[in-house]
Amino acid sequence: MRLTRCWAALAAAIILNLLVFFYVSWLQHQPRNSRARGPRRTSAIGPRVTVLIREFEAFDNAVPELVDSFLQQDPAQPVVVAADTLPYPPLALPRIPNVRLALLQPALDRPAAASRPETYVATEFVALVPDGARAESPGHLERMVEALRGSSARLVAAPVATANPARCLALNVSLREWTARYDPAPSAPRCDALDGDAVLLMRSRDLFNLSVPLARPLATSLFLQTALRGWAVQLLDLTFAAARQPPLATAHARWKAEREGRSRRAALLRSLGIRLVSWEGGRLEWFGCSKESARCFGTVAGDTPAYLYEGRWTPPCCLRALRETARYVVGVLEAAGVRYWLEGGSLLGAARHGDIIPWDYDVDLGIYLEDVGNCEQLRGAEAGSVVDERGFVWEKAVEGDFFRVQYSESNHLHVDLWPFYPRNGVMTKDTWLDHRQDVEFPEHFLQPLVPLPFAGFMAQAPNNYRRFLELKFGPGVIENPEYPNPALLSLTGG
Repeated sequence: MRLTRCWAALAAAIILNLLVFFYVSWLQHQPRNSRARGPRRTSAIGPRVTVLIREFEAFDNAVPELVDSFLQQDPAQPVVVAADTLPYPPLALPRIPNVRLALLQPALDRPAAASRPETYVATEFVALVPDGARAESPGHLERMVEALRGSSARLVAAPVATANPARCLALNVSLREWTARYDPAPSAPRCDALDGDAVLLMRSRDLFNLSVPLARPLATSLFLQTALRGWAVQLLDLTFAAARQPPLATAHARWKAEREGRSRRAALLRSLGIRLVSWEGGRLEWFGCSKESARCFGTVAGDTPAYLYEGRWTPPCCLRALRETARYVVGVLEAAGVRYWLEGGSLLGAARHGDIIPWDYDVDLGIYLEDVGNCEQLRGAEAGSVVDERGFVWEKAVEGDFFRVQYSESNHLHVDLWPFYPRNGVMTKDTWLDHRQDVEFPEHFLQPLVPLPFAGFMAQAPNNYRRFLELKFGPGVIENPEYPNPALLSLTGG
């Protein structure tokens, strides 16, 4: 077949149009404004570090500027933007293979791996970059990697030049006591945690071996986990620039972000089992139960609360509620002329360290049965449950012939009141439980009663309380602490 000039011209026009089409498509997939910014610097270490952006607000952020700033340093820089759900309004991210959006909340139409952040990171190191930062000076990630390689710390950090640059803190996390305590760092720039804006760099395997690597607020979550493991963070003399158009620039946006941040932090701490935070300067913040909520643990079986099996002691919010209830009940009894004394494990706690035993879950008081009629609340409880003006609930216990005062109608932390009466010089009662300390005792231990510090106030206790306790629990009980039912679970682990 002979090719005419018309056919040749047509073929050339088609080929030219295809070349133009592919060139325009290639340009559209380049980072924004990259063609106008001249030659770009390429980092040799970029492929070893993934920039991971997790801490930002969907409603107001500078994430596109942040991503673009790293791509200007290295067009091949791996970047992962992680969000629980698809951000709205949508993020204007470059549509190139090395910039990925990771949605961490599982969805019916996506495989399980798509919700795991480690799926998106194939590099040895990961840089956790907060919204409001930008990569302006070349080589920062390289220097951070070298600093991490040359340090015994497991993380290194570079402050961001915002109004709240990072500073060092000491952080002690006690899972057993459900607490986190922040203090000034004694050996800055090496510290347990940071307060403020910083870029963090760590090995990817370390990040993804944490229990919840990308929970928000990210800094709170990350440092609780790393401090618990004894991992230090080294604060470097290296600063990242702030965004040219910083996020949360309006008062309303800042208010909304702070409100949502507080909500996230409370949910995070509760999920991680932190009930009390002592902030730098001594301010306490509680994240556990209150008068308006249920207590932190359910029904106790075998005198052994569920938290003991988890290697924890009584949550501090529960201890606080027990102290408040005990102080209040004692005040009511004293005002009504009801003779009472610390009983059982509560007396043992007072004798041992002047407080509730750290793993105890109630308070026990003995009272004289003949004095019950002196107290309006106890008389009312004889007929049914009574909620007094302070919200405490006075009632007859369903387990036997004794009284119980609950912290509130919602929160059933309680003080038990055991009515005793003398018979031939021996104190006895009508309800006995299967507890080794639940035994009769000579009345002379109550004549007279003596004051003893307990739970932040002075309570009445049997005289010669050491002999009283050894009569009930056995010799050496004060010096040899043990869980309430060592046959089920022992303090020593035996």
